[in-house]
Amino acid sequence: MAKIQEAEQVNLRLYKGYGHAHHLVVYGHLLRGVQAQRERFTHQVWYNVRHLIRRFNIQPIAGARIRLSHAGMEWETTTQEDGFFEFHWQVEQELTAGHHPIWVAYLDEQGEVLEETKGEIYIPHSVQLGVISDIDDTILISYSSRMFRRLRVLFTRQPRSRKTFDDIVRYFNLLSLSHTTSDLPNPFFYISSSEWNLYDDLTEFFSHNQLPVGVLLLNKIKRLFELGATGQTQHHLKLMRIRRVLEMFPKQRFILYGDNSQHDPMIYWTIAREFPRNVLAIYIRCVNKEKEMETKNLFSSLGDSPIHALVFHHTREAMLHSAQIGLIEEDAVAALKK
Repeated sequence: MAKIQEAEQVNLRLYKGYGHAHHLVVYGHLLRGVQAQRERFTHQVWYNVRHLIRRFNIQPIAGARIRLSHAGMEWETTTQEDGFFEFHWQVEQELTAGHHPIWVAYLDEQGEVLEETKGEIYIPHSVQLGVISDIDDTILISYSSRMFRRLRVLFTRQPRSRKTFDDIVRYFNLLSLSHTTSDLPNPFFYISSSEWNLYDDLTEFFSHNQLPVGVLLLNKIKRLFELGATGQTQHHLKLMRIRRVLEMFPKQRFILYGDNSQHDPMIYWTIAREFPRNVLAIYIRCVNKEKEMETKNLFSSLGDSPIHALVFHHTREAMLHSAQIGLIEEDAVAALKK
């Protein structure tokens, strides 16, 4: 049980970590107040507005001591100005594929535990392929380039009523089995410019829609007064996190999946130039027709690169292309040709 030794209530948030047999990564936040739990999933606008405001009405705790415990060993760090903390650590024993427990504690100056929470790290199976995907306007219809419409959807819709693009769930589940079997699924990393504030709602969205289980790596947490800029900034962090995944799994080849509403094309083009042997294919959903030719020209500049690149409007185009290059079975998408 957590031990509270001071009057304030704290919210020690720990997100699912990841790694390979020896190198592990996990992120979290330390905030003042009680976690904004969604008690029910309703279409009542007032409830969803109140919930979202609570998600962004945060008070970070900076400079706090955080301790990680795993496999009988301990590591410490301190929280950043926005309450964010991260751990990168190595273990001597080789970890098996699957989910492994970890514990993180918030300590006072004397090293006494004020709050503790349990989390997990995900070790993917040793398979050939992995998928790195954006979320907004790639999987989830979000209207990222239209601020007022984006905010209206964000305020008024709950995770289970948010809409996916047609066929995306089927397509991603086929990719999870590409060149492997159901007991050894390909790993998915959902790396987005959405803020950590939305982690729980996005997790519920993925679960409700039966999208492949994966690791969510989001963007810098925001305060309430920054809500209007949600999903619009800190794209360099997205690039950094994609680099980190590819560096951690150098023997795997990745499929990059995004859209052209913001910066995915340039981020993925940069990754393709830096990791040409690790990128198998790039798929960009064209949600901004004004940028379509610009996006196509960007990837045509890869020249004779063996990396497959497709700018598409409908998910079925990406599915058919994946079948043509051997990523998914032709029989799985044969019905789409009729």
